[in-house]
Amino acid sequence: MIRVVLPYHLRSLARVQGEVELHVDGQATQRSVLDALESTYPMLRGTVRDQATGQRRAFVRFFACEQDLSHEPPEAPLPDAVATGAEPFLVVGAMAGG
Repeated sequence: MIRVVLPYHLRSLARVQGEVELHVDGQATQRSVLDALESTYPMLRGTVRDQATGQRRAFVRFFACEQDLSHEPPEAPLPDAVATGAEPFLVVGAMAGG
């Protein structure tokens, strides 16, 4: 199981509390985790990534094992600690402004 931590507004939209656990077939990548997330919680489609292009939304970041994975290719394998469920995959709403 892959553990995913969502920001409050997405947890509220999905009607979940705390982190969610997802089953991912095959290798754990950003794409496979987000596919599983959107399949399990269809109301999140289009909130984390653009539905047409599959690109990460501008004000969303991905972290795991104290690393910013936001600019990694979607097919890059996630760290082993995330794939085994030891560490969560974090979806974080970015801040902007001055």
